[in-house]
Amino acid sequence: MAQIFDRSSNALARMGLVLTGLIIIAAGVTLDELQRSPWVTRQGQRADQPIPFSHEHHVQGLGLQCQYCHTTVETSSYAGIPPTRTCMNCHAEIWTNAQLLEPVRQSWYTGESIPWIRVHDLPDFVFFNHSIHVNKGIGCASCHGRVDEMPLMYAQNTLQMEWCLDCHRNPAKNLRPTSEIYNMAWESPSEDHPVWCAANDKADAPTAQSVNCTTQDPSGQGGAGSEMASLRMPPAAATGLTGEVAAAMPPASPSYVKFADQMDLGHFLEVHYKIRTPKDLTSCEVCHR
Repeated sequence: MAQIFDRSSNALARMGLVLTGLIIIAAGVTLDELQRSPWVTRQGQRADQPIPFSHEHHVQGLGLQCQYCHTTVETSSYAGIPPTRTCMNCHAEIWTNAQLLEPVRQSWYTGESIPWIRVHDLPDFVFFNHSIHVNKGIGCASCHGRVDEMPLMYAQNTLQMEWCLDCHRNPAKNLRPTSEIYNMAWESPSEDHPVWCAANDKADAPTAQSVNCTTQDPSGQGGAGSEMASLRMPPAAATGLTGEVAAAMPPASPSYVKFADQMDLGHFLEVHYKIRTPKDLTSCEVCHR
């Protein structure tokens, strides 16, 4: 019987299988990189907004607080896009005839919302709660970047699932005192810029008040601690004071701990902010119960 295939067919078949495997691998790598690229995530892209609103001008230049426009950031699952009324609080008095702000005036007269383009737009299947992050020590800049330095708003981070999980696996690296949540210029503690924190012993204290932090050495504030100690009255048992007077005595000064490393501060805040462990945060049971 005549031979149908040439002897080189085996080599060609092996080469074809190898090339097919390489093509599949290359396609997978390409799609993976494409999925993380700014073309998909829109990271760093400035949207063509109906009004070129400058966070840099309003936050850094005028000193407006985040909560003035984003009123629900501490109490709701979303920060909220400010209504036209918020803009008109100022622009009914200043820049009243600026052509740049004509869409704002038209929105105010007609009652129709300004068609802003969302910069940080998560997929519909994602549930993100702004309030829990803000009240647990995550600063605005940790997710949104230095918006006070952005003339036009853009997404600093990808906000993809892997980016979220990177923080949830080790939240200590991003935690800060709740008093510094809206401080865009906050710097992690270091040997040159340490932070002192003291825990609030009150059991019913809300999370935002469970820790007091300062960037100034509490022991060097005019010697207040030693002065208070000298002014304290002797124990009631030794002087015969009544229980009411003893209860009115000034409380003991809080015990501050010095932190010169972000991880040390983060682990301290994890305990007092009652942050769940990475195992709890990344478990499937958090959503699928």
